[in-house]
Amino acid sequence: MSSIRFTAQARRGVVALALAAGLAAGVAGCGGGGDDDKKPETTASAPQKGSDPSPQEGQSDDVQAELKGSSGLLLQITSAERDAGGFVTVNGTLKNDSAKAVTVPGALRGDETEIIAHDRSLGGATLVDSKEKKRYYVLRDTEGRPLTTTGLSILKAGEELPVFMQFPSPPESTTDVTLQLPTFSSATIKISG
Repeated sequence: MSSIRFTAQARRGVVALALAAGLAAGVAGCGGGGDDDKKPETTASAPQKGSDPSPQEGQSDDVQAELKGSSGLLLQITSAERDAGGFVTVNGTLKNDSAKAVTVPGALRGDETEIIAHDRSLGGATLVDSKEKKRYYVLRDTEGRPLTTTGLSILKAGEELPVFMQFPSPPESTTDVTLQLPTFSSATIKISG
């Protein structure tokens, strides 16, 4: 009986090792290559817990779409950019348009166990490609943290916070997608790049 258990554990270890090697090769293959004449691409990363989010590079002041949330919260989308690595980064500003402090709802992080284990975030966001009939979820790192702004808690009256969300890229032929975020209205946004 113990040899069967040992064999099963060994098999799981080999499968896990093969899976990890495959994932590492996939991540390495996502790196950009090619033109050195191109402007360096900006990559968004989630601020560490307890740190103040900084304004996103490449984020413009033009508002592409507004999603209205509960208690006076407003999400203004300023850009949605496709990069050569196969990702789309959505940048915007989360604002408290009310006259009192508002707690950012925990529902914004979604209901997936892997994301709930981490701090409040915009991890519940999705991009919907109606043309291809596909839904894209916020990407996660190897530890399950969503690739989006984290550490959201309370916004004072009138306070604004720069935010981002990173998704897998829809096909290049898709330029219009619907951004959905729990407790907020939906809006169509345009992907550039």
